[in-house]
Amino acid sequence: MSMEVFFMASKGQKFERYDLTFKNQVLKEKIEDQKSYTELSKKYNIPKGTLTSWVMIYKRDGSLGVQLRGRPTEKNIDYKERYEILKKFQTFLEVVDRKKK
Repeated sequence: MSMEVFFMASKGQKFERYDLTFKNQVLKEKIEDQKSYTELSKKYNIPKGTLTSWVMIYKRDGSLGVQLRGRPTEKNIDYKERYEILKKFQTFLEVVDRKKK
């Protein structure tokens, strides 16, 4: 059983930035050629965790070039439907308020 030790980033620590074409090349080897994380890590001198992150982002977003951040947006918002729901809710609140009095 191997024991992995994780360290937090030190103050002022610099992180390596990788070019998008390089990332895609490594991803191609991982996904299409089915090479292991260890093999790629040794070949390119990249931490396994970085490679794992790239693969997860690629599977989630479909590419590495686009970073999706924040809350996902709805592409087809039907404002009329939302307006009708809001009107019904307001009516409901008015009825509840009248019953309280």
